[in-house]
Amino acid sequence: MNKHKVGIVGWRGMVGSVLIKRMIEEKDFEKFSTFFFSTSQAGEDCPFRFSESNKLLDANNLDDLKKMDIILTCQGSDFTEKVYPKLRDHSWQGHWIDAASFLRMNQDSVIILDPINRDLIDKKLETGNKTWVGGNCTVSLMLLAINGLIKENIVEWVSSMTYQAASGAGANNMRELLKQMGYLHQSVSELLEDKNGSILEIDQTITNTFQDQSFPKENFLVPLAGSLIPWIDGDLGGGLSKEEWKGHNETLKILDHHYDPIKVDGLCVRIGTMRCHSQALTIKLNQNLSEDDILDKISNGNEWVKVISNNRDETIQNLSPAKVSGKLDILVGRVRKLKLDENILSIFTIGDQLLWGAAEPLRRILSIITAK
Repeated sequence: MNKHKVGIVGWRGMVGSVLIKRMIEEKDFEKFSTFFFSTSQAGEDCPFRFSESNKLLDANNLDDLKKMDIILTCQGSDFTEKVYPKLRDHSWQGHWIDAASFLRMNQDSVIILDPINRDLIDKKLETGNKTWVGGNCTVSLMLLAINGLIKENIVEWVSSMTYQAASGAGANNMRELLKQMGYLHQSVSELLEDKNGSILEIDQTITNTFQDQSFPKENFLVPLAGSLIPWIDGDLGGGLSKEEWKGHNETLKILDHHYDPIKVDGLCVRIGTMRCHSQALTIKLNQNLSEDDILDKISNGNEWVKVISNNRDETIQNLSPAKVSGKLDILVGRVRKLKLDENILSIFTIGDQLLWGAAEPLRRILSIITAK
């Protein structure tokens, strides 16, 4: 049987690099014929020995792209907006797999999150769907964390308060966060050497340093190191950010009415961590369950959920971005029923948004398609 021809675009970026690493780990490249495309370095040597071509192909060349059975892109929305309609207009009938948000809410696209919506994916494959899009990172991580509750159809609403890492904004933002940290440390390095010095003087110096004209903030526009940014993505008006809008709307599309509609709303905040998004979830259930029952359902949601006991030592040692960075685990802790209502509970969950929030759903849908 002839192997599928898979063209990969945007493999150098952060999500693309994580994706390639995962595909190598899982020996995915043995299952299909792979061609690597570039928007800027076409014709140069391809760095991967498992590529069918020793040269990089031109990602702007429709004729080359049309030869692919599957195109997987992590190149971003601008590339998708430019290339995808032209390919479809030229009668290309292949599968398009995309990390960018541009096509997420299109009627003919599926937001992919296997195993959460594997039934939907299989149904859409059978009916000829060819457009597959990765979802918002925090939405995907949230649904994985509470999958055990969703499967029981007992979730009425979720209030999500997100604490999102710098990497969610891109590689340049990660570098800028580190530059900000270094700039702040340099401003007080001599004061820190004096063990008897005033911490208030150090604090005031940091505050003043935030105002320096040369303080690195080209990407974030404001300080993130030693601070936070309580707004992510565009302004939709009415005090709603686009990132917050995604919570409800993408959840509905991912679940596709398989369960009773779940209302999702909250606030999205950028914090000074490098990688992994955290979320404080307040969840209203439609029935009164014991904490033991709730923990049991969460634990059985999927194989990646790791429940952390709700006590001080376990929480501070094991429930943090540092513990899950680079891993597929979805940490779930601080689970307890709140005094607000017998059906309301709290959860604090953390996951690597570059894996489950970006690369892993793309890898899994590619495996599903090429296995057919």
